Amino acid sequence: MQQKWQRWNIASRKWLWIVVVIGVLAALPVVYDRLQTEKSSKTVEFVFDYRDLVEAASYRANPQDYISEQLDLLKSAGVGSMAIYENTLEDYRKARRLMIWGAADIANLTDTVIPENENYTYVLFTSPENSEALAPIIRDTFSSLDIATENWSFRGQQGLIVKTPLEDATLKPMQPDPFTLEMLHSKGFNIVPRLVDSLPYNEAAVTKLLDRYQELGVKRLLFEGESVKGFNDDADLNSITAFSNLLKERGIGIAAIENIKAQQKGFNKLAYLLDYNVTRLYSLSEGDSALPPETIADRFALATKDRNIRMIYLNTIPSRDTSKAQIKDTLENLITSLSEPGGAVEKIESNGFTLGQATAFDVADSSFQRYFKLIAVIGAVAMVALLVSYFIPWLTLPAWVLGLIGSAGLMLIKPQLFEQALALAVAISAPTVATILAIRKINEKGPPLRANSLTYVVMTPQRRLAHSLVLYVKTALISLSAVPFVIALLNNITYSLVLNQFRGVSLLHLAPIALIAVYVLLYRGEFVLSKTGKLLRTPITLAWVIAAGVLGIVGMYYLSRTGNSGSVSGPEKILRTFLENTVGVRPRNKEFLLAHPLFILGAFMAYKYRNAAFIMIIAVIGQLSMVDTFAHIHSPVLISLVRGLLGLGLGLIIGLIAVGVWQLAEGCWRRWSPLLKK
Repeated sequence: MQQKWQRWNIASRKWLWIVVVIGVLAALPVVYDRLQTEKSSKTVEFVFDYRDLVEAASYRANPQDYISEQLDLLKSAGVGSMAIYENTLEDYRKARRLMIWGAADIANLTDTVIPENENYTYVLFTSPENSEALAPIIRDTFSSLDIATENWSFRGQQGLIVKTPLEDATLKPMQPDPFTLEMLHSKGFNIVPRLVDSLPYNEAAVTKLLDRYQELGVKRLLFEGESVKGFNDDADLNSITAFSNLLKERGIGIAAIENIKAQQKGFNKLAYLLDYNVTRLYSLSEGDSALPPETIADRFALATKDRNIRMIYLNTIPSRDTSKAQIKDTLENLITSLSEPGGAVEKIESNGFTLGQATAFDVADSSFQRYFKLIAVIGAVAMVALLVSYFIPWLTLPAWVLGLIGSAGLMLIKPQLFEQALALAVAISAPTVATILAIRKINEKGPPLRANSLTYVVMTPQRRLAHSLVLYVKTALISLSAVPFVIALLNNITYSLVLNQFRGVSLLHLAPIALIAVYVLLYRGEFVLSKTGKLLRTPITLAWVIAAGVLGIVGMYYLSRTGNSGSVSGPEKILRTFLENTVGVRPRNKEFLLAHPLFILGAFMAYKYRNAAFIMIIAVIGQLSMVDTFAHIHSPVLISLVRGLLGLGLGLIIGLIAVGVWQLAEGCWRRWSPLLKK
């Protein structure tokens, strides 16, 4: 009975493969929907931080002239939008709309004694126009906070006394400077407001502010700080929902900032309530704005093409240049990076994008997508069951059945966890199964376990190479069969916007390597198994400890290269830039420089030398890396496909060179080793 059960499970593999193929075909319409979604947003928006411009201008002899000059230069370079903050008294002071003093300062200024029980803030407007425009804003702001104000004048200039300490008064956010808004609008800039959630949510004030933004043509806004507008009062006032309704009524969306330490609180809820009227934004830091123009241009082009970035945020910062004894900023460098021949604007437009206000993706969701996804789920579970079958054959059918039952339950209870877990499982399974099948094929065609040197005939190098290349293509196709499953399971706009992420990247990069190592050691017959047992009984020496340490360091380096935060060395950056500029898409170095050539060389050698199959433990990195490329859901599918195919093509060329070098080295060894023994 046990043997019959074993035969049933092994025989079920071919049916599971049929289910996998059907699942892949069912996932293709979902992949098509994803492609249509990615094509729906092709506008890139450059946004400059106006507060930084004012800060830089404050170190110039004629600040207003400098601001006007730089705005014209930025506009001509391709910057179409300005980020405007909710101003504070300090911002108004830097813009020279008013002057502010504390109690001690005003006592010195008026040559009086400082009051013992008054610690107020004194505001003096620099012109009647500024007083007329800003005084109501200041009064309304502090009145809403139960802080009294009163009129005040000094030397014929109008002002206000704000009855709170200077340190407190300068923290309160107010409406943006109306003069600045009008000036930027008249120069043709779009306004991108940055809102803060530091004050109690006041719907009337927010409505008035958004009405003004709507008049100025605002289509998208950002948030400053740790949370979105209304988050702090959401539990009591349901303020995020109220804020989202105001935004939807005015057709205003939001932007998700890439690579911030933690997503702003309430952002996911607000994005959901806005039907994901969200675009991704890449921010160039003040420090990076001093990088060489060509480096900045490459960053911007890569962000828009490879990561679905549609807003690029520019910063600058004044700094001391002691060599020239002057204060400088990076505005000229930024403008050069955008406008020079081969600069960011030219690169971005050559990639098929246009400059303008960024738009959100129009999500394609065909009516039959859910049914195709369901079939894809069944196929993905079948792929996982196939992986189980090559290690524990008698568990093949139970693994598939239990996988389907578990998937159904988890889909109902925690759908997000289900789709991420199954996507990870199938991403691990496909490249592992593909490499196992390659090893099994080599075992069939290669040398037997106990070869008789008198009767055993090795294949010719030409046949070994032909078999290796066919195996290379077959293995890649099986590995890539995971891609439609991963795309179908994670085909949700939240993954494209990185509001959700594919989990388990480190496990994906380690599990196939570990599984192939186990398979090569324990599942290739008695000979290898006996050697493994002998190895386990071998006493541990210093050499083993050193080898383990080296492997640990290599493993840590390998893991440091995985995920979005992986580190890259200087020479690799140069190589990446070269490939990006020459072929348009950068293939992964570890694929075409290491893993793919090793696969071809390892298969070629293993057809003659059985233990060369150990090379497959490293070669599987290329297979899992191809799948991992598509697990970066924020990257366009076509870019990931081209990257994978380029890696396979370049890996093939380098692999053929490696085989040629090996043949040459082997021939030299056969010729010269007998002479060395003499």
